[in-house]
Amino acid sequence: MMNMVTRLFARSEPVLSEAGPRDSATIAAVHAASFQRGWSEDELERLLTDRSVIAHRVTAGRTLTGFILSRMAAGEAEILSVAVAPSRRGKGLARALLNHHLRRLAGLGTHAVFLEVDKDNAPALNLYRRSGFREVGQRPGYYQHDKKGAVAALVLRRDLT
Repeated sequence: MMNMVTRLFARSEPVLSEAGPRDSATIAAVHAASFQRGWSEDELERLLTDRSVIAHRVTAGRTLTGFILSRMAAGEAEILSVAVAPSRRGKGLARALLNHHLRRLAGLGTHAVFLEVDKDNAPALNLYRRSGFREVGQRPGYYQHDKKGAVAALVLRRDLT
């Protein structure tokens, strides 16, 4: 009896796994809670069925709490989006997702990974820089914010070989 009570109230450890089209609605909800313009379930379903897209998710119990998506081409990949549910941030899930994802990309023969990040997104910049990404360019006015107007995106790169 005590084991059953313990299992009911135990915190489940986060689990990293591949994401697929069946996750599109939940990923859309996490994305919408994380970005000014969230991607729709249809947009995500199209991405998740694209053979060039690699996607991972982190779950706690049966709840998807974060994801990462990349598109691969010619030995390179672009991280399209990374997000963790607001209630689960600050627990190292984004770092775990990113590390897991980079290992998978390397295993698939990817030599370099690129991404764009809002120059004012300090938590994301910290994550990427600690993970070995470096700035290789900027896109002025790339992100549109309600209060700040247009903000530059930093283009970051990490070599995997």
